Amino acid sequence: MDGVVQAWVTGWVVSRGAAPPEREPWGFTVDVGQLAQVSRHVFEALGDGVDEELVRKVADGVTGAGVWLKVFQDPEVVGGWLGEGWWVDPEPGYLMTVPLAGAAGGRTRVPEGYRKRVWSVGGVTRMLVAAPDGSLAARGQTAPTGATAVFDQIETAPSHRRLGLGGVVMRTLQAAAAAAGAHTGVLAGTPAGRALYESLGWHVVAPLTSAKFVGPDAG
Repeated sequence: MDGVVQAWVTGWVVSRGAAPPEREPWGFTVDVGQLAQVSRHVFEALGDGVDEELVRKVADGVTGAGVWLKVFQDPEVVGGWLGEGWWVDPEPGYLMTVPLAGAAGGRTRVPEGYRKRVWSVGGVTRMLVAAPDGSLAARGQTAPTGATAVFDQIETAPSHRRLGLGGVVMRTLQAAAAAAGAHTGVLAGTPAGRALYESLGWHVVAPLTSAKFVGPDAG
């Protein structure tokens, strides 16, 4: 899919309420405005197309704690490119996509005693699954932005896993995104989430490295 990184950045910004992305020669800069994530530099190239020298150049220009890099290459590769002061998540993420047409079929009902609620505010559709005692069981959100929709913050509480709640959340959100006119879903998944997404028809486009600048004196 051409433009998949731009689609992910555009939808993620809407989902998180971040600043509009700034175009860079190598990708995008997004200001997030949080202590743990002030801004993020997202490289547009994928896999073997990622330019080591560009990544090094951008990383070397970062001096403030809380700035992140998002690079679509394996952490074992990218980690060797970054200098002092960078923390690299050792677990790879995965940039994934799915055609939304026909991808939302299957179970969308929650188990007996659980409560499901779906609502939309500011272009973002959110879903909550509450446990019988009212605590959070599962959640997720999607931000359709034209032909694509980003799926974000998909989570199932540990004590409520293996009940199919993640699938219920994804199918419900996929249906909502398709109803909003989106044709393709995009997300950045974790290793734990990858199996769920693949079972629903998603496929991996590229690995994702997340790196955070913590400063040369941290720890």
